[in-house]
Amino acid sequence: MARIEFQQGLDALEATLQEQGAVVLRALRGAVSVVESQDTELCDEVIAFDDEIDSRYHRIERMVEETLAHQAPVARDLRLVLAVLHNSIHLERIGDQCVTVAKLTKLASDLETKHDLVEGLTEMGERCEEMVRVALDSFGARDIERARELVELDELVDRTNRRVADRVLALAHEPSTQEWGMRMIVVSRCLERVGDNAVDIGEQTAFLVTGEFHEFTDASH
Repeated sequence: MARIEFQQGLDALEATLQEQGAVVLRALRGAVSVVESQDTELCDEVIAFDDEIDSRYHRIERMVEETLAHQAPVARDLRLVLAVLHNSIHLERIGDQCVTVAKLTKLASDLETKHDLVEGLTEMGERCEEMVRVALDSFGARDIERARELVELDELVDRTNRRVADRVLALAHEPSTQEWGMRMIVVSRCLERVGDNAVDIGEQTAFLVTGEFHEFTDASH
């Protein structure tokens, strides 16, 4: 009976993680939309998502504490508990990055924009949304091969981030759009970090399945 209850607790823990992920995806979708539309009211909605994301993160923390306090998990179960906690932290960070995107977009809403830059940022955001979805799905399915696809997707996000930065630097001769461009460099960096966090979630999938933690790519390169 104790094992059944423990398994139910693990299932509830993982379900709560996926619920947190669903809220993060809504926030990320909203963040992409505000960059595209410059809608200040939608910015406030994205910012408001942060409380819900943080609440679910703290709930997972409490569930982990209760699990470890009442049980001595075997190795595989302990890996799941640790992986869920790590992933919840990464999701909480993505929520924070969405808030930063929304706040910067709101601050820059009265400034002159560049359509090609907005398109680049929107492309980045949509790819990041795809990455978070792949990360969550692969974790739920224990699919290492799908998780490893995140590396290639992340490289595409990184390339777009570099293009956005280069384009903003080229605005030096256009003072009217410089301030907006500088804010958008930070927006681009936030989206790039979303991709990195998605890869981190993918690495936890590999850890859960294999019992060994390895980064998918060598950061020194």
